[in-house]
Amino acid sequence: MSSESGERPPGPRIWIDADACPGAIKELVLRMSRRRQVPVCLVANRPIYLPPASLATFVRVAPEPDEVDRYIVAHVAPHDLVITADIPLAAAVVDKQALAISPRGEIYTAANVHERLAVRNLMQQLRSDGLVLGGPMALSAADCQRFAAALDRSLTSLLKARASYEHDSS
Repeated sequence: MSSESGERPPGPRIWIDADACPGAIKELVLRMSRRRQVPVCLVANRPIYLPPASLATFVRVAPEPDEVDRYIVAHVAPHDLVITADIPLAAAVVDKQALAISPRGEIYTAANVHERLAVRNLMQQLRSDGLVLGGPMALSAADCQRFAAALDRSLTSLLKARASYEHDSS
């Protein structure tokens, strides 16, 4: 089930790995989308509420493991922005020349995402061996502020690059 049309508007798009994305982060992205006029696509395997009159679309995928990740990787374009806490997904979209930001405001780039993936894999192994207990701390107000700043910087950079490209093409 999908409300995503086949036509893609020019310019960057924001993709949200919406199954695990905190509500506060989704709200920040939707507000920024309206202010900057950048389309957003939320991808999840369960229904997600979309506010009326937003630039957001929703794609519902099958409830299979990693189906959201597969959909985003298949549809992301260079210079798009992906919001995800899933480091393997971040690595896959960065490999396709997109940007990725975690809900805590960490920007994943070609320079850092593979190191973060290696650390994530090590921590996963230590947890499965019982050597490390627990997961990440709850999202804090400071995390939301870091995310908002990272989102603003990233969108500014992507929109400037688009404007420069459009100017050079004309």
